[in-house]
Amino acid sequence: MMSIRQRKGAKASEVSEGGTAQQESVTLERELPSGVCTRRRLWKVLSLIAGGAVALCAGVLTSVYLATLHENDLWFSNIKEVEREISFRTECGLYYSYYKQMLQAPSLLQGFRGLMYDNKTESMRTINLLQRMNIYQEVFLSILYRALPVQKYLEPVYFYIYTLFGLQAIYVAALYVTSWLLSGTWLAGLLAASWYVTNRVDTTRVEFTVPLRENWALPFFAVQVAAVTYFLRPDLRPLSERLALVTIFVSTFVFSLTWQFNQFTMLLQALGLFALDSLDMLPALKATWLYVIQVAALLLVCALQFFNSMILGSLLISFNLSVLIVRRLQKDLKTGNLLRRLGKLSLHLLVVLCLTLFLNNLTKKALNLKSDEHVFKFLKAKFGFGATRDFDANLYLCEEAFGLLPLNTFGRLSDTLLFHAHVFVLCVTAAAALAVAFRNLSGRSPPGVEACTVGLRPETAYNLIHTVLFGFLALSTMRMKYLWTPHLCVFAASGLCSPEVWGLLLRVARLYTPARMCVLRYSVPMLILLSLCYKFWPGMLDELSELREFYDPDTVELMDWINAHTPGTAVFAGSMQLLAGVKLCTGRTLTNHPHYEDSGLRARTKAVYQIYAKRPPEEVYALLRALGTDYVVLEDSVCYERRHRRGCRLRDLLDVANGHVMDGPGENDPDLKQAGHPRFCEEVKRDLPPYRQLFTRVFQNKTFHVYKLARDK
Repeated sequence: MMSIRQRKGAKASEVSEGGTAQQESVTLERELPSGVCTRRRLWKVLSLIAGGAVALCAGVLTSVYLATLHENDLWFSNIKEVEREISFRTECGLYYSYYKQMLQAPSLLQGFRGLMYDNKTESMRTINLLQRMNIYQEVFLSILYRALPVQKYLEPVYFYIYTLFGLQAIYVAALYVTSWLLSGTWLAGLLAASWYVTNRVDTTRVEFTVPLRENWALPFFAVQVAAVTYFLRPDLRPLSERLALVTIFVSTFVFSLTWQFNQFTMLLQALGLFALDSLDMLPALKATWLYVIQVAALLLVCALQFFNSMILGSLLISFNLSVLIVRRLQKDLKTGNLLRRLGKLSLHLLVVLCLTLFLNNLTKKALNLKSDEHVFKFLKAKFGFGATRDFDANLYLCEEAFGLLPLNTFGRLSDTLLFHAHVFVLCVTAAAALAVAFRNLSGRSPPGVEACTVGLRPETAYNLIHTVLFGFLALSTMRMKYLWTPHLCVFAASGLCSPEVWGLLLRVARLYTPARMCVLRYSVPMLILLSLCYKFWPGMLDELSELREFYDPDTVELMDWINAHTPGTAVFAGSMQLLAGVKLCTGRTLTNHPHYEDSGLRARTKAVYQIYAKRPPEEVYALLRALGTDYVVLEDSVCYERRHRRGCRLRDLLDVANGHVMDGPGENDPDLKQAGHPRFCEEVKRDLPPYRQLFTRVFQNKTFHVYKLARDK
């Protein structure tokens, strides 16, 4: 990570371990007898083989562990097919339904056509699902299942979930390799993998949300981070650089293709590169390559998604183009004294931001883009730039997943010593980064380090800014912690195994010797690994032996009734989460669904959700019939919701958006008025004449009430 060496006359703007230390190593190797050199090379090869084998084992064992937890939690192998499908909750069920649809199609061509001209996901509309959603992975997997000779031995659902759990092996292996690259020892990779597993609650949720987009995307994001870490190493051979660039491009492309939040994730990555490049802590040419690869991968995804306007209007493309343009115009950015450099950097930052906003607004106006406006409304309200009554923004604000990271997360991370180790490594590395940034800007070292120069390798600097930026993202939005916590494992493990971290501390304490540094570098990680085994191994064995079973008889009864008593062309309205299951289990047409990245769909959802608002039956009927609804499903868990506090219940959000006073004791805004009608979901159950003539109850159980809409008023 860091290195300390005597200052030389020339200014070192990009310091790396490949400089003096590497030259000294080469000189020593030349001076050593040939037998010693041969033994060293043999040891390196054996270490590489052993490290690779451990990486493979760690990945496979993690994959098997997570798959076993999924099986034990649901008894997936024993439950009925409809129960398996219901277990794919909310948007997971929607995505899996397209895999099922492709397999049920008479041919691949007809399957493709069904996705490109889909009229069952949104009633009275024909949409291109390949353009709207990130479902190419379902398409690819369905083609693979048809092509491979596994159909006699493996059910389609198992082929699907085993692929996802198999990707976890790649994920863990990529984290392992990144930590190995940063520290120089595969012991760091083993520690990172161990932390990933022991902190499973905070590092992954694949075992209970299998088809979720992030479970497809994050393994490839980890591969990209590993490839970027390798690419930023100094003195790479041209062939190694080209292979690294190809790996970065392919992993960035697949990551972008499989997750709709790709542009926001890569924007943070680009901001980190911009900061390091501006402070002269990365090679400028390599930073340029990374900017270009991000844009190229995103544009290729845009082409595959039939020129999805949300991608073209992304902040990432505008920002990267702005950086490349301004850098061409402002060529003398890295000259002058400290004050001149700071002034130039401030101007550079201002110009880049202004150009980014200009290009982004220009693109959105040209494309009439409104798909991502709910994200910015949510961010504006979340960070205190004014309260909002916008239904879509409040729907996000009231979800726990989009709230602040709970403090008990740090308690869990501390139980495994991960958080303590991360803070330790972060403090040492951040101090080195500040010293390097000061030196690069001023041409001299900070006070107190005149006798030596602190260095920070480019790949370490990148991983430092990565963990800082994604840490802030996780703190602000709990759902995004899964982007941060796996890298937390990598950064902490690599720091504890780093000779530069321990060497710097020992030199500061005037206790440095190579032997002491080696003892600390290997003994501390080993002790942590032993403590993890002692503390968590019995619990993991108990967890693997604990057997549970999926049980949701009310939803199963509802799906069976829909399949048996409604026509295949029937249109269903209800909550987004339930309708995703209806689409998967019954194939019926929906009015709305959980993939919320479309302004038209958001308007549909708000209209359908008036079934839980205080609206007269005639208005609710008109809204539902305008979407072609034949049946509407009411859920007691939504109508009488108690999960959220007052002000965040779905009925409260609808009341406020409609200008009505909320139910129950508590304050209301002074301009809100009493509604002129009772709540629809409660009143329709009384079967009064105004409701009975428009809505006929055709099914009910303890959880669900299904009403058929009259064809004519």
